Amino acid sequence: MIDKFCDYLTIKIRKENPDIDDERAEVINYGIHLIIGEIPKFFIIMGVALLLGILDLTILAYFLVLPFRGASGGFHLKTHIGCIVGSIIFFCGIGLLGKYLILGTTVKYIVSFAIWAFGMITVKLYAPADTENVPIISKNERKKKRIESYITLTLSIVIALFIKNEVISNIIIYGMLFQSISITRFAYNLTNNKYGYEVYNTSQEF
Repeated sequence: MIDKFCDYLTIKIRKENPDIDDERAEVINYGIHLIIGEIPKFFIIMGVALLLGILDLTILAYFLVLPFRGASGGFHLKTHIGCIVGSIIFFCGIGLLGKYLILGTTVKYIVSFAIWAFGMITVKLYAPADTENVPIISKNERKKKRIESYITLTLSIVIALFIKNEVISNIIIYGMLFQSISITRFAYNLTNNKYGYEVYNTSQEF
């Protein structure tokens, strides 16, 4: 149902804009899928979080990780169901860890520095981690998003160290860790994803 509706919107957009080629149409179709898919997915995630008694923590996890995730990218699961399940594990998992796995002051500083260092390395190597359907080819765009990734990661960790609320602090720390992992080649291989810019650049060589 969602696929048909997205295809219908894409066809309608192409009729109104005849200059859109097949490649651009695929990007538009993928973008429509993301927009339409994100709305029900968000409410499903929050519904599960409500049942688990961590609705407020999951909402915090969602919006606290969003700036870094938006800049650094990450893999996408192939099906709507897989995407929903993966997102529930991701955001509810961060909320649960933030609530129950509390870090002591000294440990928090050590773990935060380790996660920051790991995140900076993954950003340097992989960010922005795009997909085959929506590759980020522009060097300027890639540079801009990589810089944004460095900034949002660093600011998030600094906030986590100085904020007094331990649960929120932990949510930020675990969120930065999960998001940093999600852009690695290991995560992409595990989920059968490919970096879009690599696929595009390879195809351009032949």
